Amino acid sequence: MTDFARTYGGSLYELARDEGLTGEILSQLQLCDGILAGTPEYTRFLSTPAVTREARRAAVDESFGPQVHPYVAGFLKLLVDRGQVREFSACVRAFRERYNEDNGILEVTVTTVAALTDSVRERLLEKLTAMFDRRIVLEEKVDPGVLGGMRLECAGKRYDGTVRDRLDRIRRGLRETVL
Repeated sequence: MTDFARTYGGSLYELARDEGLTGEILSQLQLCDGILAGTPEYTRFLSTPAVTREARRAAVDESFGPQVHPYVAGFLKLLVDRGQVREFSACVRAFRERYNEDNGILEVTVTTVAALTDSVRERLLEKLTAMFDRRIVLEEKVDPGVLGGMRLECAGKRYDGTVRDRLDRIRRGLRETVL
């Protein structure tokens, strides 16, 4: 994440926190982020210096103005003015990190060969909650390439208990073995 994103996303978070709007602003930022990610041509338009700043700002007002909090629309227009619309996703990530930190939330990504059953999901959530003493937000991914087991990613760390990882470690060990 860039310093720009950390600074601007963090500043927006502080403003929202002071106003008691962090949850509302976060959900609207994530909604806008999804829209921008799904329409790269619109993001290019908002980033094009050949289009006047006023036209790009008007496009933000027309697209998002009535649907989102003025802070969100204003933040997008600020990024348009600075020529940094492509940093929006990173700013949202910085905002979300601050929100999670203040609210005792830990985002965990679990990757398995098949979708988790409800009972496995509940047990995993219980163990992670006890282990980290935080509320867990679980993102589930399915990857047949893991072959079995699960991989957890949280707080910048990876815990890999997949069959694929075990096989890779055996393969590396065999390569390093001198006969």
